Amino acid sequence: MSKKVLIISSSPRKGGNSETLADEFARGVIESGNYVEKICLHGKKISFCIGCFACLDAHRCVIHDDADSIAQRMLISDVLVFATPVYYYSVSGQLKTMLDRANPLYGSDYAFRDIYLLATAAEDEANTFEGTEKAVQGWIDCFEKAKLSGKIFAGGVNKIGEIKNHPALLEAYEMGKKI
Repeated sequence: MSKKVLIISSSPRKGGNSETLADEFARGVIESGNYVEKICLHGKKISFCIGCFACLDAHRCVIHDDADSIAQRMLISDVLVFATPVYYYSVSGQLKTMLDRANPLYGSDYAFRDIYLLATAAEDEANTFEGTEKAVQGWIDCFEKAKLSGKIFAGGVNKIGEIKNHPALLEAYEMGKKI
């Protein structure tokens, strides 16, 4: 049975390294016979959460922008994939804002069980990815039926295109094929 996989690419740069990593993951998912939808946050209108918590009753956000419709796509997806550049040892601001705005999913009958994290960074130190993983894991921990099922970190890439020939691309493709 094929799965619905939603990839949320949070790179502010069209064609950025984390988006390229997401595309390779998607290629593997498609080749394994699953359905992929990729949403790029660049160019989307996503306001900050205002902390009103009205979403917990309505299961929809009171702010009607792109985040509201993206959260609704997350709700019905079997698999979520977050692709992000690492900024100051954490997720991009775009992804953090989207995760905050996905609050209507808390307490809902969400479909996703498996969540994957793809990240790129200019730095290549072992600890560069730790804060990014912790930020996403903190969100996942609020969803008892979901788990972090895989993660890939591509360090040492900064300018657009520097990820070309990085071993993480093959790793992302192979991980996508296993969905």
